[in-house]
Amino acid sequence: MAVSVLFVCLGNICRSPLAEAAFRAEAERLGFDVQVDSAGTGDWHVGRPPDRRSIAVAARNGVDIGDLRARQVSPADFHRFDHIVALDRENLADLRRMQPGGAKARLSLLLDHVPGREGDAVADPYHGEEEHFDIAWADALAGARGLARTIIDAEQA
Repeated sequence: MAVSVLFVCLGNICRSPLAEAAFRAEAERLGFDVQVDSAGTGDWHVGRPPDRRSIAVAARNGVDIGDLRARQVSPADFHRFDHIVALDRENLADLRRMQPGGAKARLSLLLDHVPGREGDAVADPYHGEEEHFDIAWADALAGARGLARTIIDAEQA
C-alpha cells in the first residue's frame, strides 16, 4: 500500500514535523509504503529547521528530524497528497479555504483519528516549556497511530 500524507500546522517548526516523524515511524513499524511531508499555513519559518525543542523530543523518542526544513503549503499539495492532516481547527479551516477545486486530498484533523479525541487540537507548544513538547509528541504519536489505522481500514474495505 502506498499513501501520501501532508501534516500541517501554522509555522511548520513544532507540531507538523513531529507528526510527520511519528507517522513515518508508525508506517515503518506497520510495513507500509508512505510519502510523508509537513508544511505550514504561514511563511514565517520557510527554510528553517524545526524548533530545537521539537528536535530534542523527537530524538528522545528515537527519531531524527534535524534535516527537515519548514515550507509553506502550496496549491499543488492538494493534488499531490492523498491526505492533508491539520494539527488544529484553525489550520484545518485555512486548508479548506485554500483547497482548489478538483483536488484529491482528503482533509482531516489529526486527533479526529483518535477515538474520544475528535475535534481536539494538538496544542501548540511553541511558547511553552520542554514538557509542552513532550505532550505534543504524545498527541502526534497517538494521532499518527490512529491515522494509520484509518488508512489501513479504508484500504481493506
